[in-house]
Amino acid sequence: MKSFVNKSFILIAIVLLFGCNPTEKIDLIVHNAKVYTVNDNFDVTDAFAINNGKIIAVGPENEIKNKYLAKEYLDAKKRPVYPGFIDAHCHFVGYAKSLQQVNLVGTTSFNEVLEKVVEFSNSNSTKWITGRGWDQNDWEIKEYPTKQQLDSLFPDQPIFLRRIDGHAALVNQKALDIANINTSTQIDGGVIEKTNGKLTGILIDNAVGLIKDIIPDFNNQELSKALIKAEQDLFKVGLTTVDDAGLNRTQIETIESLQNDSLLKIKVYAMVSAKAELFDYYLKKGPYKTERLNVSSFKFYADGALGSRGACLLEPYSDIIEQQHYGLLIEQQSFYENYAQQLYDKGFQMNTHCIGDSANRMIMNIYKNVLKTTNDKRWRIEHAQVINPADFKTFAEYTIIPSVQPTHATSDMYWAKDRLGEIRLKTAYAYKQLLQQNGLIALGTDFPIEGINPINTFYAGVVRKDAKEFPKDGFQTENALTREEALKGMTIWAAIANFEENEKGSIEVGKSADFVLLDNDIITTKENTILNTKVLTTYISGEKVFSTIK
Repeated sequence: MKSFVNKSFILIAIVLLFGCNPTEKIDLIVHNAKVYTVNDNFDVTDAFAINNGKIIAVGPENEIKNKYLAKEYLDAKKRPVYPGFIDAHCHFVGYAKSLQQVNLVGTTSFNEVLEKVVEFSNSNSTKWITGRGWDQNDWEIKEYPTKQQLDSLFPDQPIFLRRIDGHAALVNQKALDIANINTSTQIDGGVIEKTNGKLTGILIDNAVGLIKDIIPDFNNQELSKALIKAEQDLFKVGLTTVDDAGLNRTQIETIESLQNDSLLKIKVYAMVSAKAELFDYYLKKGPYKTERLNVSSFKFYADGALGSRGACLLEPYSDIIEQQHYGLLIEQQSFYENYAQQLYDKGFQMNTHCIGDSANRMIMNIYKNVLKTTNDKRWRIEHAQVINPADFKTFAEYTIIPSVQPTHATSDMYWAKDRLGEIRLKTAYAYKQLLQQNGLIALGTDFPIEGINPINTFYAGVVRKDAKEFPKDGFQTENALTREEALKGMTIWAAIANFEENEKGSIEVGKSADFVLLDNDIITTKENTILNTKVLTTYISGEKVFSTIK
């Protein structure tokens, strides 16, 4: 009996000694972490294993380490790890190009705009001077500027300066001359502003394209270089997928070529711009997808922006009611109706920019006539900014996904009441109410209109204040999101909006190893420390693309 017991102890010891040794060799183990999996239960664990770019195990550290032997170990030192952030609505190509232009974001007066343009001109020898980012609502004199001083400073060089929302621009006389724009020029869906019978240089919505479309575009080499440079900025803030809201064929093919050559690592959900030649090509080609590129949607514009008074409203703007100004639609209603059915038939998502309550109602009526009932087509309303109370239920009845940008609320809150009045403002930027329709909401930034950092998205969605903690009690906090909801909005819910929830958006077995390590836990940290959060490292498909960790 004693001999049997001794042998049993020896056998157990051997099993413990050799049975706990890792047997599978893999690429990476992330451990000693606070891993927010963002799975259905919102589980939090401390480790996961990665091989060939995929997550192969998630769970307690001892289980992971006992099973696998990794080439590399990432010790998170108890810090939080989240799924890679997804920006559900932005302009990646636009941002890349903007890095080569005059940056006018944050200017506090038109004189500062002029100073920046002159400074840029002195250090750059370009045929056209282009810039973006001014916002008259941030100036003491909250009126559109005019071209008079630009004409004086740049009589022979064309200038094109887009407002921060991209829906208005200031140009000088030289640019107008090149485009053959005069006081008799007319355009549907746009405004060429005149005062006392003279052009002011302000163009709104479709009128912007009269100049934009004649400016020499980046060639392939210039665009490639700009994209590769820009993605480094995105990695620094933890972005692993970006939804680019409106691209042409050249831009999409350049992105795909760079990805195929492993020169561009960022994953891109590419919305095709709603242009005739692009419909002809992509509707015939059909939706298609690679590991890093998803081309299965079209981006439409129903109206303009609230800041430039181009958003289409059911009732006149409150601040210019004497002129009975309602904003404008970019196209005739029949345009959207025609293509909505074609997209449905060909299996594409329809994603439409809608700011004003009239634009939102029109597009949702078109959607529901095509979609018929609840569905899994995942057609999206981009921005969904001002909604009439009677129209919220349409999101649920026809399974329409709202794709919103929380920083728009905290950027617009200073003047939105002037445009809308108190009653309409209550159902504007109504993210909680939109979330309640289908149980999800996709979050983005609309960069470069706003900054690229998804931490700002999280903060604005949850806290509803600006960086200076204004207003004290938050802006319409009945529509604030919980921290869990905000994180889901920029991970798994954004992935669902892209039909990509089976491959990204959470840290689960079988999904791509897209994740970020932060220095601060945004789920538990104090409200006033959220914006101080920094990304320590970013991984895409198991590859480290950014790190500050030595």
